[in-house]
Amino acid sequence: MYKFRVASSYKNTFDEIIRDNDALRKRVMVALEKLAENPKHPSLHSHKVNTLAYGQRWSSGATGDIRIIWDYDNENRLIILLLDIGSHSGTHKVYK
Repeated sequence: MYKFRVASSYKNTFDEIIRDNDALRKRVMVALEKLAENPKHPSLHSHKVNTLAYGQRWSSGATGDIRIIWDYDNENRLIILLLDIGSHSGTHKVYK
């Protein structure tokens, strides 16, 4: 089981995107549970992407549009750094 370390950029964007959307919050939490169990779980569609703020990192799907941007901790591969959350386009775009 992986543990998470959460960047402030993830926290801020999470709060902004989720707000009072309980259905979206639930879907993100389910995706995070799967990510903690197996970062390459087939339903997450995890793959390397070029991000706007972090260069090449991992992306996992929470919904059809919402992506969680993360990477493994360099010192401890059992820790996942949650870097950002956002969409393919629009205000919260996370990809180049």
